[in-house]
Amino acid sequence: MRMQMGLREANQKFSELVRAVKQGKEVLLTERGKPLAVVKLIEPHDDASAVVRRMEAAGLLRATSKHRSLPAWRVRSIRGAAVSRTVMMEREER
Repeated sequence: MRMQMGLREANQKFSELVRAVKQGKEVLLTERGKPLAVVKLIEPHDDASAVVRRMEAAGLLRATSKHRSLPAWRVRSIRGAAVSRTVMMEREER
């Protein structure tokens, strides 16, 4: 059985959507009335790589052409007053 939900409704009723999927229902997501995606339960014995391979085989997913690593994380210093002090000052002005 397939349910149909608009994106806004799916966002507002996400828990309900997940419950329906757990019960074996497929949920067709629409955007402005046009089909956009289907949310359905994955097989319990599947691991993530098996799901990715199956989606690639079905043409639903493809690898990126460029394999780039993420830039190194670095600490950034922030200048100025502490955020908490600024918030307190803003509240006092009101």
